[in-house]
Amino acid sequence: MSDTLQITYHVPGDDFTRAGEASSALKNTLKTLGIDNAAIRKVSIAAYEGEINMVIHGGGGHIDVSITDKEITMILKDTGPGIADIPLAMEEGFSTAPDEIRSLGFGAGMGLPNMKKFSDDFLIESQVGVGTTLTMRVYF
Repeated sequence: MSDTLQITYHVPGDDFTRAGEASSALKNTLKTLGIDNAAIRKVSIAAYEGEINMVIHGGGGHIDVSITDKEITMILKDTGPGIADIPLAMEEGFSTAPDEIRSLGFGAGMGLPNMKKFSDDFLIESQVGVGTTLTMRVYF
């Protein structure tokens, strides 16, 4: 692939029936492009965790993806409440998910740690009352 492919996925907020659609569509696109399976796995996990966080905490948002012949960059942006304490939010097991979300099997506090773990580059920017932007990059 000599050019950069740009894709934007819309993530609806508070709609668990559609949660995972964007990351699944991205995974299928990467397979079609013949991207390395290890990279697809990393991108799929990181994108899914981000998408679920956007549904639970961010009121939805969008995922902008850039695909080149060397890397996949995902920028996830929401206009939710923001994260007051990023270091605390990055701790495994820390969660602000309400009980009704936990009863659905979400909110275990592994979303942000998994996004960082499955990204080669990871940047989180958040402002309380404004929203959160995550930039994740996977090289292959």
